[in-house]
Amino acid sequence: CQMLSIKGINTTMGHEQQASMKEKQVLEDLEMHLTKRNTEALFQEQPETGNQYLEDTLLRSYLKTHLPPKVLEEVHQDLERFGNHLLTKIQPLSWECELNPPVFQQYNAWGQRVDHIHTCSAWRRMKEISAEEGLIAEAYEKRYSNWSRLYQAVKLYLFSSFSGGFSCPLAMTDGAAKVIESLGIPASLKNAFDHLTSRDPKKFWTSGQWMTERRGGSDVANGTETVARKQPDGTYCLYGFKWFTSAADSDMTLTLARIADAEGQCVQGSRGLSLFFVRVRDEEGRLNNIQVQRLKNKLGTRQMATAELWLQGARAELISAEGRGVAAISNMLNITRIHNVISAVAYMRRMISLSRDYARKRVAFGKLLKDHPLHMQTIARMEVQVRGAFLLLMEIVRLLGLAETNLASEQEQLLLRLLIPVAKLYTGKQASAVAVEAMESFGGQGYMEDTGLPVILRDTLVLSIWEGTTNILALDVLRSLAKSQGQVMAVFLSTVQKKLELASGIEELSPAVQQTQEAIGSLQEFLAAAGSEQALTMELAARDFSYSLARIYTGRALLMEHAARPDASPTDACAALRWCNQELCPVAVESGRGSYGGGAALQDSALVFGSS
Repeated sequence: CQMLSIKGINTTMGHEQQASMKEKQVLEDLEMHLTKRNTEALFQEQPETGNQYLEDTLLRSYLKTHLPPKVLEEVHQDLERFGNHLLTKIQPLSWECELNPPVFQQYNAWGQRVDHIHTCSAWRRMKEISAEEGLIAEAYEKRYSNWSRLYQAVKLYLFSSFSGGFSCPLAMTDGAAKVIESLGIPASLKNAFDHLTSRDPKKFWTSGQWMTERRGGSDVANGTETVARKQPDGTYCLYGFKWFTSAADSDMTLTLARIADAEGQCVQGSRGLSLFFVRVRDEEGRLNNIQVQRLKNKLGTRQMATAELWLQGARAELISAEGRGVAAISNMLNITRIHNVISAVAYMRRMISLSRDYARKRVAFGKLLKDHPLHMQTIARMEVQVRGAFLLLMEIVRLLGLAETNLASEQEQLLLRLLIPVAKLYTGKQASAVAVEAMESFGGQGYMEDTGLPVILRDTLVLSIWEGTTNILALDVLRSLAKSQGQVMAVFLSTVQKKLELASGIEELSPAVQQTQEAIGSLQEFLAAAGSEQALTMELAARDFSYSLARIYTGRALLMEHAARPDASPTDACAALRWCNQELCPVAVESGRGSYGGGAALQDSALVFGSS
């Protein structure tokens, strides 16, 4: 007889009558199974982060520098608590929102139309948490005067990448509250305002923003077909089709429509648009003469219900002056664009935090990733981008806080008007670029759905589209220049110069100071030359011009200002120097190459469509 041992299993093999071929095959299969079991698992440690507030040294140093000591003491305690809450309670809800997207039920079992949008319990819990944490209320209670808006933005920044997509309805809720506040909180809207800014989860409302129709996009002046018909009681009934309504499960919305006269005629263009307040459902949960056609099948932000809606006599209240809807809703757009910046910076910070932790754990080619210089250079470049974006965000909400408490000078208000579209367009592009680069730092694991990393990438891609694409916002930047008759550029340049003076005496920053001075000189030369050119020149230059404003202001006015603090760290100076190593004024470079003339426009068309 012969003894065969397989992984501790012994059997005696004798002659043919003692062991059949079938038994031998079973033993071979067993050996193969045991061998595979020990080799098929992937042995890599999952990247994790701790308390995002405590780990964010840039955030903490900014707050320490700018907040009054008493305010800093109070918000530090709350932010540390909130950071722990994000890890233990909110992060698991975020993943549940991703795994359980909204479901649309058009009919019930008996054939009755119900148009019900089912959301998961985690999504509903996110709404409750938003109220409990005062994520909207904080900005309107003004407990910390002009610093309240900045404090709210910091909490949203920490919350956004853990929110399971709920940061989007919060953006529109904040925007709706801002519009109502800007109207003086009329008596008819007091109840809505109180719900939007409530800390009570049972009372808290979220708001939608229904502007996009079948003709689509940012051209609301020509794309809005919805008609408002006045009723005997002074209210209106809305009739139309809303093509893209985010957060369709919200409690209320603001929307644009054209008021029909007695003959049923409407004024076309932006002069014909008025702003309306709409309750989506009544007290019993029935839709307000609204039919849901379908939910959108989106690339990202799948956690949130976005729908196509028919308004079939939806009861509404006119809240703007007739024909002044675009002007009235502009406050909402400013707030939602700032929220867009918050999300962009938050997603970048989250991806870099995970990438950094992974570099401490992952071994490749015999050593940890953190010990590979090229890998660390790549992460460092991303870190510089997110630092600049963060400081630009803080600058905007600081200025907004001053404006909301009547403490902003005329120059600061002009600067805010310019920086909002600049920051939105620039950080939207940064976020997707950083997310792609950070995903690559995980190798093949970055491509795996169950790591959650692809979710972040998909959700960042909307940030350069929602609330105005890059080109739309670049043209908005030009409008701000034209409307102020050049004042806004004068304020921009003087503000940069003042902030730069703080860094000019620091030898370590002198290369960055010189590079930025040269960039400003190039920008001024471009503006002087463009002043005598046709409008086509500025339109072709709009994107590069906006990028130049973003890079110059972020590098010169913010990163160097932060690095010039008495308690600045060496990494603060390093970030400023590295930021200024990039091309700070691409508009001047492209202008020198002849990229903006009429001939260039013809060449662009030929390249795109071909020429005979």
